[in-house]
Amino acid sequence: RYEKREDFAVVMQPFFRNTLLPLDSTSKPDLSFFAADCFHFSVRGHAEMAMALWNNMLEPVGEKQTYNNFTHDRSKLKCPNPEKPFLFTQRNSGFGNSDANLEKNESSVPYWAVIVAAVGGVLLGSF
Repeated sequence: RYEKREDFAVVMQPFFRNTLLPLDSTSKPDLSFFAADCFHFSVRGHAEMAMALWNNMLEPVGEKQTYNNFTHDRSKLKCPNPEKPFLFTQRNSGFGNSDANLEKNESSVPYWAVIVAAVGGVLLGSF
């Protein structure tokens, strides 16, 4: 939807896709990364997610890390590269100039087919 725009971009940051639950020294879940409800992140957990998100934004599309290792180590924080001092998008990662990518993302299903299927499903469900 935004691939042709030069002033705006949407980029998926997959740093949480393959993340495993952090474990402590006894191989049990490390609760220091979670709040009292054991579901939301604590300050430490938010710091880890913020570092992973920042690192993902500084990685080219197609080369983004899909996990977070929960090391609580600030040395893993990446800095902008002097040759490429920007946040990576499809376009500046080398994918944005081809029309082949746009053709792949366009839907091949006509809009009216969705309407017909929805109405048909409602009618069939009511019978």
